[in-house]
Amino acid sequence: MPKLSVIVPFYNVRQYALDALRSLRANARDDFEFILVDDCSTDGTADLLSRAEHELQGAVLVRHERNGGLATARNTGIDRARGEYLTFMDGDDWLAPGYYARLVAAIEALGCDFVRTDHVQCTARARTVHRVPHGRRNVTLRPRDAILPAHRTTSVDYAYAWAGIYHRRLVDRGLLHFTDGLRTAEDRPWIWKLHREAESFAVTSLLGVFYRRGVTSSLTQIGDARQLDFIRAFDQVIEETARDPEAAALLPKAVRTYCAIIAHHLGAVDRFEPSVARKLKVMSAAALRRMPQDVLDGALGSMDAERAGRLRRLRRRPAPAAEVAA
Repeated sequence: MPKLSVIVPFYNVRQYALDALRSLRANARDDFEFILVDDCSTDGTADLLSRAEHELQGAVLVRHERNGGLATARNTGIDRARGEYLTFMDGDDWLAPGYYARLVAAIEALGCDFVRTDHVQCTARARTVHRVPHGRRNVTLRPRDAILPAHRTTSVDYAYAWAGIYHRRLVDRGLLHFTDGLRTAEDRPWIWKLHREAESFAVTSLLGVFYRRGVTSSLTQIGDARQLDFIRAFDQVIEETARDPEAAALLPKAVRTYCAIIAHHLGAVDRFEPSVARKLKVMSAAALRRMPQDVLDGALGSMDAERAGRLRRLRRRPAPAAEVAA
């Protein structure tokens, strides 16, 4: 069994893939495997991965016959992974040399289900360190204790799958897979599930992932209908959290976060295609009506006046006839 499996989806990132592959080479070890998932690239990325399959120690190349999105590509990698530990990387990011050896050493020292790490955000030439929003470091803790408080940024808001390492027992318990087909916000139901159902985690001050922001091909920069998958993702968070034995305590955090994300997208509605902008408003209004209304009242009351007002106006929109009938 390899010590570590690194799952790296690639889709049309030829401009950045060489940096990613070089950094993997600088992290290679006899007991590491790198699962390179080509999600049906059409820009030449596939040729770079074909070469890497032979030149990168531990490389395992898997090709999708059709594009499935990041969540599905990660699941493909999880299913092929053989490592005692698993981690993720995106095909347009890169790593510091020797980072994965330090990451494995951290989780082995702590002996927990998963470890979360800081990262460096890279926007053009700017570099900014982003910290896991949790104060206690290098101590094994219960993950659900890091979900609250509702009104502050907590560990479930730091959803980056690549900012951490995960023990194989999470795969065996069905906790590491993503929701197939989600194009955006795929990490939100995933991080909430980890924090509700895993038994132990820790945060460590380890830097080594360089996260590239502002990539033009990234879905975060594209205003088409795929962006609206955040609604399906957060509906899942609400539905699953509502079934939790501690739902009364946890739902205010889930609902408030959902509201904040809706308000964020409405505040930047001009970047969407007109038809998508209209759909965003209709779907967001329906999402507000699906939420537990007493919890929603509390969430809106805790938000600033501008965002709360925007959401209250949306909430008052008449429901389409089809939605009322349903």
